[in-house]
Amino acid sequence: MSTDVVVHSDPQVLAEAVAARLLVALVDAQAARGEASVVLTGGRVAGAVYRAVAASPAQHAVDWSRVTVWWGDERFLPAGHEQRNETQARAAFGTLLEPARVHPMPAAGGPDGTDPEAAAARYAQRLAAAGHPARLPHFDLLLLGVGEDGHIASIFPEQPAAYEARAVCAVRGAPKPPPTRLTLTLPTINTAEQVWLVAAGRDKAGAVEMAFSGAGPVQVPAAGVRGVDRTLWLLDRAAAAQARPRLRTLR
Repeated sequence: MSTDVVVHSDPQVLAEAVAARLLVALVDAQAARGEASVVLTGGRVAGAVYRAVAASPAQHAVDWSRVTVWWGDERFLPAGHEQRNETQARAAFGTLLEPARVHPMPAAGGPDGTDPEAAAARYAQRLAAAGHPARLPHFDLLLLGVGEDGHIASIFPEQPAAYEARAVCAVRGAPKPPPTRLTLTLPTINTAEQVWLVAAGRDKAGAVEMAFSGAGPVQVPAAGVRGVDRTLWLLDRAAAAQARPRLRTLR
């Protein structure tokens, strides 16, 4: 497993570069396996990445009917709510995604009502069914944003989700609104062939520095991310500012 870092000049260049890499990764996965599986994230940069993918002429190189889409975490809000990661991704990708291959996390008010634990168990069952006979499906690529506190997906520092061994868990009392969420756990995240951590802005610089300074995954969840084949940090200059000496050693 390799860990690599690429630093881009600003958030817009970063988003466009991640979009280009994403398209290449999907094409490569389809060439190798006949299909591709990606786990999406939410946030400002992620939205910009997805819009750049949809606007790119290179998106025609991907057979979108053979791309399976999962989510790394979700706000436990009603379907269609503007704060749901699913809503953001669907709006950005437009008609590219094949509906039958899109697997959003359950919404509040769905079959599980307002019970996030039941919703998390439902998503874990869906993953297990897709991965039969394995516990999880194959993930070619898993995208993550990095929070100011070093959180990834909805795994926040020192919160119960940081200790979870189940595939998916509910999050209550998240320090960042909304407080109730669903998330893949670190053991699940780390089954992906490649994991990309994307961060932009000076407000992320401290978290990036902590992730490379030997912090543990409970204190800084981003520090516990390890792709099976590759872990790739994709940063802008502001996010990389405090960690540059350490990042040079990883190139």
